[in-house]
Amino acid sequence: MEEKLFILAVFVFVAAAIFSHSKNEETLKKYTYLALGDSYTIGEGVPIIQSFPYQTVQLLRRNGLHFNAPEIIAVTGWTTQELLTDGIDSNLLQSEYDFVTLLIGASNQYHGYALELYKNHFETLVKQAVALAGRNRSHVIVLSIPNGGITSLAATSGKEGLLSEIDTYNAINRQISSKYNVHYVDITFGAGEPARSSSSLASDGVHPLEKQYGRWAIEVSDLILQQLH
Repeated sequence: MEEKLFILAVFVFVAAAIFSHSKNEETLKKYTYLALGDSYTIGEGVPIIQSFPYQTVQLLRRNGLHFNAPEIIAVTGWTTQELLTDGIDSNLLQSEYDFVTLLIGASNQYHGYALELYKNHFETLVKQAVALAGRNRSHVIVLSIPNGGITSLAATSGKEGLLSEIDTYNAINRQISSKYNVHYVDITFGAGEPARSSSSLASDGVHPLEKQYGRWAIEVSDLILQQLH
């Protein structure tokens, strides 16, 4: 009888140790995050740690999750073409990531590139983002193109007509996001909003400051938390 109790006690101890080790591994897991995009992804006009990917990771860490620093593949002025040809294939540090965000198209829209070209490129990028997230569509987050048309610089640069197309571009990226069942975060200001004052913009008069990037980070981090809790 005593021998059976001893064996049972050993079994319980081993099971508890395995469970504890498993929980510790889960707690200590370091997640990876890849951010694809352009100037709005690198946080043009502010230090990199104030960009929305870095602020996203900071928020997630405050919630007890262990995230590596975000890997960012983005360059100011990049169109979908450049992200496809110069960005993803040649700059990835690994083959898969726990989460991937995609924000691209401002330069396509600003230069008036063909909508069909944007549509084709963006669909390819979403498919690549899904593959990079280990085929986990719920771990891919698309952000809409911010509306540069509300800035005072845009209002005086002769680009009003092109900037008014922002809704069309975002209708495309929203539709493709829905088609591939990935998350979509609308960060575009309403068309009727007045132009922002220069005090709320970076020195270039176009990109937002830390506070606005922080708002985007809150939305992205909330989505990630929903997937991990």
